Amino acid sequence: MRDGEIAICGIAAVRARFQRDASSIVRLYFDGPTSKRVGILCRALAASRRVYRCVEPAELQRIADSVHHGGIVAIVRERAPRIATAQDACAWGRRHENVVVLDRIGNAHNLGAIARTAAYLGVPRIVISGDPASAGPGAAAYRVAEGGLDAVEVLSAPDVASFLRELAAAGYDVVGAATRGGGARPAGGPKVPWALVLGNEEHGLAPGVEAACTRLVTIPGSGRVESLNVSAAAAILIHGLGGGRRQAR
Repeated sequence: MRDGEIAICGIAAVRARFQRDASSIVRLYFDGPTSKRVGILCRALAASRRVYRCVEPAELQRIADSVHHGGIVAIVRERAPRIATAQDACAWGRRHENVVVLDRIGNAHNLGAIARTAAYLGVPRIVISGDPASAGPGAAAYRVAEGGLDAVEVLSAPDVASFLRELAAAGYDVVGAATRGGGARPAGGPKVPWALVLGNEEHGLAPGVEAACTRLVTIPGSGRVESLNVSAAAAILIHGLGGGRRQAR
């Protein structure tokens, strides 16, 4: 692949990209069984003189660089997420739009799973840390997200703690997910939009990020294991906070 290109695998993820930004698809490859399901995509690509091709399974695996290609691979142009600003925070707050903020989530599969949950429960956007160790929207994340990364807006925050303070100033309930020591009930007031902050898989929330939260929540468990996978915790907490629906004014 060329610079700025990634592979999106799986029929759900490819269709989601086609619906959101068909012009970003530069090449499309699929196997024989999947060819019966992509006629509309192929006609659109043919009209704009872009490549689409039915290939053998071994070739599809090579193109995807994975056996988990789901029978179809779209090569797309992907731009880096734009940086979230204080103006964004104010605009989202006025519209009572909830947001998930990821503090150094390093596993691309976790990013994809969280995006899938956010999309399913109606959260309109995710802000990821600008830390170099953070996972970004790449091939693995798109594959796991099953279209979720094209159903939510993804932005970046170079300084997560600073951005959380901007969200708090915009009227957000900034809820940090803590392994221990937080409140047990995620639900907040009906008139306040929330920002759920999830920390690194091994180290949790950075101290400065935790300090920037307006409160912390901890999911109570049996004690037999220390914690949940961060994507599972995200699903529980997003649902507990009320999903992505706009709060009543």
